[in-house]
Amino acid sequence: MTKPPRQRNKATSAASSDSTLPDDQDLEENPATATITVTAIEVTELTQEEQSDRLHLERKVERAFFEAGKALAQLRDRRLYRSTHRTFEEYCRDRFGYTHRRVNYLIAGSVVFDNIVAGTNCSQNEEVDETGTNCSQNEGVDETGTNCSQNEEIDKTRPNPSRILPTNEGQVRPLAKLEPQHQVKVWQRAVHEAGGKVPSARIVTDVVQRIMERTRIPNTYQLGEVCQILAKDNPELRGKGGCWGIVNHVGEFSCTVKTWDGEYMVGLQHLKSYNYLPAECEQMQVICDRINRVYSSALEESVQKFLEMLGKLNRAYLTALEEKVLNLLESEASG
Repeated sequence: MTKPPRQRNKATSAASSDSTLPDDQDLEENPATATITVTAIEVTELTQEEQSDRLHLERKVERAFFEAGKALAQLRDRRLYRSTHRTFEEYCRDRFGYTHRRVNYLIAGSVVFDNIVAGTNCSQNEEVDETGTNCSQNEGVDETGTNCSQNEEIDKTRPNPSRILPTNEGQVRPLAKLEPQHQVKVWQRAVHEAGGKVPSARIVTDVVQRIMERTRIPNTYQLGEVCQILAKDNPELRGKGGCWGIVNHVGEFSCTVKTWDGEYMVGLQHLKSYNYLPAECEQMQVICDRINRVYSSALEESVQKFLEMLGKLNRAYLTALEEKVLNLLESEASG
């Protein structure tokens, strides 16, 4: 019994008549001549509402570190961790996986961000919206932070330094030790050097160093502040890299810091603040004094190594075991 001829789907036949694809017979006779035409998909332009939404969402992403710092400061100041954790540091480590230093950087970064927002091209007759954009009283501001004068249309494609804000904590970290007015000036300069774009942390650091050398910005370190020694490119600090010290004298371009085994004069470029809270600085001062009373070059090497390890802690407390060992050394020294 013969099979009836196969019927081609009408829709398929219609589609093939408009396509440049060769039929099966052509492919069998000359497969090398097969060609496929791909129709380009037209990308539609964003509507004005979509463009506004995009800018608004981008601003939220850029402000992520700022919002985190603000939230952490609230959690700390209101002690909202107290029902589950003994200390704020333990809470941040367990809940967010943040080290104490990371938390301090975020909180300090949010303060710098605020200062930049408040001080960037803001005259007494101007207001600043929550996105940090300058808003003259005679101008309206949309939610994206773009100035919207009633009588003038703003060119959104032209870089405006007043709208360039930090996008991560590392960019503002070098500014944390400057006075607020200096933070604003350094940031504006860094934006200029970055071609009107968000500057990298390295650009900001370079500007800070140059301005400090040129304009003699006052030494902003304070007595009792806990700092880390950066020994790079300074043979006089060899062996002290990574050690923390307590500032006990503030000079014009240097500080004298007390470490676990003595005092050293250190240039500002070789210091980095741990940004500890005042109570933590006092606690570290106590630990430093205790280590100094115990330390001696006559101690066994293993004991010296233990004290040296304490002198490089990057936290503002001793563990229970460290406390026990230090207590034992103190009792031995006093006996």
